[in-house]
Amino acid sequence: MAKVYKLFGLLCLVVTIAAEVRVKRQDEDLDPDSINVEELCKDRPGDEYFRLSTDGDCREVVRCTRSGLKQITCPSGLAFDIEKQTCDWKAKVTTCDKKEKPRKVLPILKTDEPICPEGKLSCGNGECIDKELFCNGKPDCKDESDENACTVELDPNRAPDCDTTQCVLPDCFCSADGTRIPGNIEPQQVPQMITITFNGAVNVDNIDLYEDIFNGQRQNPNGCQIRGTYFVSHKYTNYSAVQDLHRKGHEISVFSLTHKDDPNYWTQGTYDDWLAEMAGARLIVERFANITDGSIIGVRAPYLRVGGNKQFEMMADQFFVYDASITASLGRVPIWPYTLYFRMPHKCNGNAHNCPSRSHPVWEMVMNELDRRDDPTFDESLPGCHMVDSCSNIQSGEQFGRLLRHNFNRHYNSNRAPLGLHFHASWLKSKKEYREELIKFIEEMLGRNDVFFVTMLQVIQWMQNPTELNALRDFQEWKEKCDVKGQPYCSLPNACPLTTRELPGETLRLFTCMECPNNYPWILDPTGDGFSKK
Repeated sequence: MAKVYKLFGLLCLVVTIAAEVRVKRQDEDLDPDSINVEELCKDRPGDEYFRLSTDGDCREVVRCTRSGLKQITCPSGLAFDIEKQTCDWKAKVTTCDKKEKPRKVLPILKTDEPICPEGKLSCGNGECIDKELFCNGKPDCKDESDENACTVELDPNRAPDCDTTQCVLPDCFCSADGTRIPGNIEPQQVPQMITITFNGAVNVDNIDLYEDIFNGQRQNPNGCQIRGTYFVSHKYTNYSAVQDLHRKGHEISVFSLTHKDDPNYWTQGTYDDWLAEMAGARLIVERFANITDGSIIGVRAPYLRVGGNKQFEMMADQFFVYDASITASLGRVPIWPYTLYFRMPHKCNGNAHNCPSRSHPVWEMVMNELDRRDDPTFDESLPGCHMVDSCSNIQSGEQFGRLLRHNFNRHYNSNRAPLGLHFHASWLKSKKEYREELIKFIEEMLGRNDVFFVTMLQVIQWMQNPTELNALRDFQEWKEKCDVKGQPYCSLPNACPLTTRELPGETLRLFTCMECPNNYPWILDPTGDGFSKK
């Protein structure tokens, strides 16, 4: 999994570098006399790459800019995937015979004079249908155009812009650009919260790392131990270990049941797909890690492929409180988490552009991109990275340390929005110096009196009741999980060898302090009790 993110970060970097190199040579690569740029670029999004020809090795694409066409070339061995809009291994690219992404018919939403009766809008072919039928997930226009303009900016039924007279804490928080501090507290009085999160299975490969970072000896300024958030995927997870992380006060959230490796499965997932994946994963964790306090309230989408309104409708129906999958581009001032009652305050960055456009009673724990430049005062601009392990230029502990401190200062010296450090454990374990550098950073930060390592839920609790630094020692919501209670539930978990008809030929071990189920829990049978007969 870490390799996938790492590769993606590397590819983005390579594409960026390639773009810089090739743009300088655009006069020799593109013959302006043979190309009608105006015609090519008419109604084409500025961020869409396309081919001028399907001849050649599938590496070259161009995009439209104000100054003409800009060309990029994928590195040798890679090809440009028109559908995914990124470079990928040549064997995996199936779109070399396509010049551009398929064009969709758009509805006619803006006209000088209304062309439809009140309450109706025009399809691309001039047909009028009810406004609420637009962007509802099923085509109602004969030309299907009612489902083709459904972005955060275009959806006719989109969430309204932030209105701070209507959106008030504790249930709602928004700001025009996302940078406002909750409670309008002065930055110097705001605790700098840092969230350490891990994605993936919890098992023997990483338990030692978690025990090393959260060793019970490191305390926040309020005397409570530092805590992390674990987005747990099901396969290969040791549920007795998850149970113990929960006992120690860490937050357990879900990262899906199957973790299918087809990114489009997530982007285009139906309501029922998201329900089975996330509510199913929660059911499994609650049952086999014996978490009965209703505390599993967070979701992160695999590959950060947000599922649009369907994902968030499911979350609201299933009482999930927050999502932690949407990224915000690197900006001068980082963004605070926000609720989705009103329109999100930043562009839909990455995530295959399937951010929720409607109003949803869900918090978004936005992932602010990290600035990965080695020397921010001197280096040229580089795209930010959302997971620490997607910062592909970080190759040494020293570089990692600089990344941590520079990004801490970016948050601390501006609006003190929470700093998210999001990892796959395998990256931190890939080099001993990475682990050592992170621990060194944590201990250095705990030497201050205004930095707190907290869970996602604790960030929301503070935002719902913004409290100045000098009163934080008695902040009740953070005291609830202050002390570690009890002993591990079992010293020797059951190692249940299980099969399921859904994964033929595989025998998987389920480690749990609970009773072994009949079958390995999977998407159609999350309890492992067996398929219900219809």
